Amino acid sequence: MKKLLLPIILLFVFSLSIQAGSKKTDEKVLKIHKKALTVDTHCDTPMNLLDGNFDIGVKNKPPQNRVDFPRMKEGGLDAMFFAAFTGQKPRTPENIAEAYKTANEMIEATKAACLKYSNLADVAYRADDAARLEKQGKLAIYIGMENGFPLGTDISRVKEFYDKGVRYITLCHSYNNDICDSSSDKKGPEHNGLSNFGKQVVKEMNRLGIMVDVSHISDKSFFDVIEASSAPVIASHSSVRAIAHHNRNMTDEMIKALAKNGGVIQICLLDDYVKDPDTTSVYYQKRKEFYSSYEARSASMTDEQKRELRKEWRALSEKYPKPLPTVADYVDHIDYVKNLVGIDYVGIGSDFDGGGGLADCTDVSQFPNITAEMLKRGYTDEEIEKVWGGNFFRVFKAVEQQALSVK
Repeated sequence: MKKLLLPIILLFVFSLSIQAGSKKTDEKVLKIHKKALTVDTHCDTPMNLLDGNFDIGVKNKPPQNRVDFPRMKEGGLDAMFFAAFTGQKPRTPENIAEAYKTANEMIEATKAACLKYSNLADVAYRADDAARLEKQGKLAIYIGMENGFPLGTDISRVKEFYDKGVRYITLCHSYNNDICDSSSDKKGPEHNGLSNFGKQVVKEMNRLGIMVDVSHISDKSFFDVIEASSAPVIASHSSVRAIAHHNRNMTDEMIKALAKNGGVIQICLLDDYVKDPDTTSVYYQKRKEFYSSYEARSASMTDEQKRELRKEWRALSEKYPKPLPTVADYVDHIDYVKNLVGIDYVGIGSDFDGGGGLADCTDVSQFPNITAEMLKRGYTDEEIEKVWGGNFFRVFKAVEQQALSVK
């Protein structure tokens, strides 16, 4: 009988030691994560704020919504950039006016959400605001603008949006605009990079202290920005092209130029930017059909029709779920940048509520999983703190200081 009991006792003791080790690891992860001043530099949650059925002050569930104030708290996220996104349409006065109106509505909706839940969050304007609000137990909500389309060709609007709280502008989106060429426009380049107006926009952003965001822009546009900007630039939500071969991602040459500029690449959680898709899957074929239909109709669609289309996409995704990349796949990108140019030039920009999400990081509440993976790979506490916010806030402060020097 004693011979039978001994293996059982040993197995029980071993099981307890594993659980204790796991608990100790989890505690270490949360301790490091809590110590870091964490920032996610891109989400598209303002689109949801325009939906009367969405309440950012209560805990929601993915995939409908991936960001709200309670889950930000749960995930140990201190600061986040809410992007006022406008899709590109033909550059008519009417469409520019509509984009301008929509961008302003998203900015005001973001401010209203923070005012409504002022015990949880506040609008942030300066790099130092994140640390100040963190000490008060509040979330820092910064405002970005995804796509410079609402500027039209009116340079005065750069300052107008700065005065409203916009602290970065993603120069374009999926199509060329008056500022620069996009990485994704199937018509190819229009300006051969940054337009003359685009150079004025970059200069004015430098003067005011608005970060220039190079995500979505073409390779040539990127190098033009590097040459034109007197301040470091950011890629608010881009990944490594050597790993995932999407034209939205950055090449080694681009990452090296960004590092030399003193900027930072914020790795995106969107699946195709993390890992090349399986083109044989049913999901891939259905998505291809959906996007073909969207591209054919997007220029003439109203905002209401776009919201309905997003519902269709969610339903399609639920019916044909895609095997998503993992946090391990994601941290491969951080590793790559670290090995290529050093730990000082990489951070995190999820693109939650705009397509971002991983199998084991489906929303902001699961951000500690990224910290756990970095810890598992031997990242030091200091390196993890740099990735989670130190690098980005260094750039943000440099942009502010450069603006002060020219005023």
